[in-house]
Amino acid sequence: MTMSPVDAVVRDPTSVIAAIESRFSCRAFLRDKPVPRQQIDEILRIASCAASSTNTQPWKVYVLQGDRRDALVEKVCAAHDATRADPSSAAEYGEVADYYPSEWVSPYIDRRRHNGWGLYGALGIGKGEKDKMHAQTQRNYRLFDAPVGLMFTMDRVMGRGSLIDYGMFLQTLMLAARALGLHTCPQAAWNNYAKIVTPLIGAGPEEMLVCGMALGYADESAPVNAYRTPREPVESFTRWV
Repeated sequence: MTMSPVDAVVRDPTSVIAAIESRFSCRAFLRDKPVPRQQIDEILRIASCAASSTNTQPWKVYVLQGDRRDALVEKVCAAHDATRADPSSAAEYGEVADYYPSEWVSPYIDRRRHNGWGLYGALGIGKGEKDKMHAQTQRNYRLFDAPVGLMFTMDRVMGRGSLIDYGMFLQTLMLAARALGLHTCPQAAWNNYAKIVTPLIGAGPEEMLVCGMALGYADESAPVNAYRTPREPVESFTRWV
């Protein structure tokens, strides 16, 4: 007999908390350790339990492995190199939607800078080392060597609230991956090259790219995976009214 969600008991809440607290943006994966399809299916099944307003479930997921993964990586990396060689060509691409604010203000710009320089510090990249910075940015487009790339789209007709639903879906997916011993890295960087990504994955013109995600087993020996972003204390963002 299937237990009702109302009656269900979380018998090991520490495991739930551990999945949340151990999630981080993994930036080095084991390329030669594939993820079985049944595990990916299970992660997506669990993620489908995420809440969405009026049960709209606006998410669409494209899974890339093997040759299709590699084809996407090579095409976007080539475009990334081309835009560096000729910055004016960047106008050909660009984001399909405003992911970041048009003007950065404190405290958000401060956190962003702290994160950027903290990450570069962990990688031994100093200010002004543009070649290294370019190579590290391109690691995004190489999926940090993860064997699985996930691309997420949504129908353009949907409203802004569906992006809130999407965020809950993505977080649920990442926690499901942790429960199965895998790691992830959600990536907004792919949005810059949506014009390349969406046709290659077979997304229709009615779909917009929301983000990408790397999925796989973490390279525990990589120094970058020891980097952790700080979190604001609860009292800094909470008001008891």
